[in-house]
Amino acid sequence: MFIVGISGSPRKKATEHVLSKALADLNEKGFETELFSVRGKKIAPCLHCDYCLKKKVCINKDDMFEVYDLFRKADGFIMASPMYNGSISAQIKAIMDRCRALGAEDVNMHKGKIGMSIAVGGDRAGGQELAIQQINTFYILSGIIPVSGGPFGANLGASFWSQDTLEGVKEDEYGFKTLNKTLKRFIEFLNKYGED
Repeated sequence: MFIVGISGSPRKKATEHVLSKALADLNEKGFETELFSVRGKKIAPCLHCDYCLKKKVCINKDDMFEVYDLFRKADGFIMASPMYNGSISAQIKAIMDRCRALGAEDVNMHKGKIGMSIAVGGDRAGGQELAIQQINTFYILSGIIPVSGGPFGANLGASFWSQDTLEGVKEDEYGFKTLNKTLKRFIEFLNKYGED
């Protein structure tokens, strides 16, 4: 099965590090993975112009077309975002909004696929739960089954405190505990429901 990891951070620091670790763990368990980072990419916001509804393709011609190709073949998704003003980054929000074009192409394209969320904040309570809820809402609206780490430690998904540094996130033992719990359930769901 093929898993796409989307890093919503324009920096190569904490968020991308955590997502890379998650994808490496999946590789070790036999999954094919690919990481897409918004870093250095041009992804315009959705214009809500309805061009995609008429032409089945987005009017904006930019790096989002790389994401479209990855999303079409993915069996599972891991979306990771840093906290910006207590919420997801503008870059990952643009990716979510621009997926309207995929829905116009095939409204059931992602039905039954599996998704998990990672949120990385400079503060311990920097909006991580809200960010995970926003990503999970995107999954639900897309027909993707959102998976959390379950009760007792990762109720909504993987949540990290980076202290605004790469070293800070590497030292967040509790954050990695939430990641491991969420990955475990993500794999269980992939094996049970993925790739019919």
